[in-house]
Amino acid sequence: VLPVESGGGVVQAGGSLRVSCKASGAITSVFNSKIMGWYRQAPGKQRELIATITRLGSTNYVDSVKGRFTISRDNSRKTVYLQMNSLKPEDTAVYYCNTETGEFSWGQGTQVTVPS
Repeated sequence: VLPVESGGGVVQAGGSLRVSCKASGAITSVFNSKIMGWYRQAPGKQRELIATITRLGSTNYVDSVKGRFTISRDNSRKTVYLQMNSLKPEDTAVYYCNTETGEFSWGQGTQVTVPS
């Protein structure tokens, strides 16, 4: 399964952006069984898991994005979304989606840049 991320771009601090990820090649039932997550990797840092969502929509976030980011999913489209509000320069990173355990292949990600 190769996730395909899209929707990144350059946005000013305080702005909003929504990124999407389609689990290309996944069988719908397989996708639906997975806890999906959004990860990000900032320059010079390790990739980190920032948000997860279960099949039924239960979510978890790391403290740095809690209250600003919202993860959602459309199981019929095998797509995961990340709505990002009140963006900060420290949110600048490449954003990826994968299962909670990273068992899918890694896509190219989508670059989000928030200039300081």
